[in-house]
Amino acid sequence: MTVVVLDNVIDSAYTCLTDEIATHFADVTVVDVPNGETPPPLEDIDAALITGSSAGVYEAAEHPWIDAERDLVAELVERETPTLGICFGHQILNDALGGTVESRTLTAGLVRGEFDDDDPLFDCVDPVVPVLHGDHVVELGAGMERIGTASHCRNFATRHRSAPVWTVQYHPELTPRIVDEQVKPTFGWESNGLSYAESTAIRTIINFRRLLG
Repeated sequence: MTVVVLDNVIDSAYTCLTDEIATHFADVTVVDVPNGETPPPLEDIDAALITGSSAGVYEAAEHPWIDAERDLVAELVERETPTLGICFGHQILNDALGGTVESRTLTAGLVRGEFDDDDPLFDCVDPVVPVLHGDHVVELGAGMERIGTASHCRNFATRHRSAPVWTVQYHPELTPRIVDEQVKPTFGWESNGLSYAESTAIRTIINFRRLLG
């Protein structure tokens, strides 16, 4: 099985997030999209994951690779390639299908979400999850439905109605170590009484892997 990770990180300090995602798959190809790398032919891809980014999906004039990725993502959906979009991945997937993404206030910390208990992506995923984002999906893309919400973010997770495509605004791969070493010095981290001891967010990636069979 060939799994492709579309790496959208433009700050090398945060490639650790992509690395954390990739460790959960035995046969994985990481594609550095901002630096011009292209994925294998889509017919050869069994599954895709789309990472976060400090770029906004509305910044294609500054980051021309965004337009190319938008087209690529739309084709993944059309082909019904199993796909998981994380943070920026959540945003560009909805955007590629005609949704709208807007810049809002930065949120960095643990939050409590509400997830669709019937969706297998959230099997054993505790509601406490880590976030690091300022952009929000405010209108869903065509064919997408809301499967998760949070007090600060209405469209917190989505799924396509017919294709095996999921997106989450939170970062399941954002470990306490990465928070301490990379996130807190730059963005800070909200202390709100929630604890990583309550979080099983990494199960999101594990569940997606399981859904691939």
